[in-house]
Amino acid sequence: MSTAATEEPDTPLIPQPANTPEALRAAIAKVMPASLTTFDAERVEALREARSTGNAGPMRRLVGQWAVYVAIERHPRRAARLRELEAISAVTESLDEARATASEIGRMLDQASAEVGLNRGTATA
Repeated sequence: MSTAATEEPDTPLIPQPANTPEALRAAIAKVMPASLTTFDAERVEALREARSTGNAGPMRRLVGQWAVYVAIERHPRRAARLRELEAISAVTESLDEARATASEIGRMLDQASAEVGLNRGTATA
C-alpha cells in the first residue's frame, strides 16, 4: 500500500516559469544547470530553422518540450520517479511491466503538459 498520503507533498523547487525561451532558460539554470548546454544548442537550431523557413513551429516545439521538462524537473520526487521509470523501461523484459511503465510515464507527461498549458497532442505541432 502506498504511503503517499503520509508523505509531505512534492514541493516545487521554483514556480513554473512562463513559456518563453528566456524564462525557461532561467529556470533550467536553477533546477538542472547541466542541461543548459543542450537547451542552448537546441534553441540555436530552432531559431535557425525558424528563420530559414519563416515558420515559428520549431520555436513552439522547443518551448513546449522544455516547458514540460521543467515542469517535471522542478518537482524532485516526480523527476526522480521519471528517471526510475526510464531505467525500468530500458531493462524490462516483461510486456506487462513495460506497459505499466509507459502508462505511468504518459500520465506524468500529461500532468506536466497540463501544468504548462499544453495539450500533448498539439505541443509538438
